Amino acid sequence: MQIGIDLGGTKIEAAALEGSAGIRLRRRRASPRGDYEGTLRTIRDLVLGLEAELGEPGSVGVGIPGTISPHSGLVKNANSTWLIGRPLDRDLAEALARPVRVANDANCFALSEAVDGAAAGARVVFGVILGTGVGGGLVVREQPLVGPHAIAGEWGHNPLPWPEDGERPGPECYCGKRGCIETFLSGPGLSRDHAAATGERLAVEEIAARAAAGEAAAIASLERHADRLARGLATIINVVDPDAVVLGGGLSNLERLYAELPGRLQGYVFSDVCRTPVVAARHGDSSGVRGAAWLWRPEELSAALGADGGARAP
Repeated sequence: MQIGIDLGGTKIEAAALEGSAGIRLRRRRASPRGDYEGTLRTIRDLVLGLEAELGEPGSVGVGIPGTISPHSGLVKNANSTWLIGRPLDRDLAEALARPVRVANDANCFALSEAVDGAAAGARVVFGVILGTGVGGGLVVREQPLVGPHAIAGEWGHNPLPWPEDGERPGPECYCGKRGCIETFLSGPGLSRDHAAATGERLAVEEIAARAAAGEAAAIASLERHADRLARGLATIINVVDPDAVVLGGGLSNLERLYAELPGRLQGYVFSDVCRTPVVAARHGDSSGVRGAAWLWRPEELSAALGADGGARAP
């Protein structure tokens, strides 16, 4: 059994998978924001709870909104800032008495969608998470591309391309810079942009509902968002030229994106034509937790659990 954990800014989800049979059981809890020790306890309790219900141990993979630095062994680049500077993989291994693999959540998402999701069969896949933050993951031949700094695919903390006068210098980002793609394309970024234009702070769902009802201001906010997304994705296509782009996260549910992006991309991509498919995740919000579970392949389970099939100390 492979257990995946999707550690997000608002929720922590755990799921137990059994090979091609898919998800056997899943549980979800609110993230203990700002509480590192509480985060460890929540993950431990979710894992042990799944094992107790199913009556068997599992390997554990965790997707996080950041990454483990190959240099320091500590979490970096996490918008869940209470994780930064912590040895999360080692602390979880101690709490669970077994080795634990930790990877960027966008890499987990892209892996799931590249293996048997919306981009199954594509050689190079760029997976995008548009949610509380903005992440990206690259998968090549069903293997995440990580890089020596463990930052491959991190497009959210590049500046918004081809900025207009009203977009400079851009909002402040938690990373310490201004005008990052994340500050424009995340859920909070879209809400902030709508408030700046209208004086009314709304959740993304309400903006989408008003746009569907024909409200001009809401439509304009979604059009600005779509154009900024096209600019951001165009730089990825210009550099990597992936076979497919898969969108996930809460904002991937904005159906109008899939109609608008092809035409908008054509205006920014450095090519006579742009036919890169941009598609919604097949597995929806399950992709992150599925990809995290697959950080341990079935053939590695004996190493994760010990030769006798029980969890062991790392």
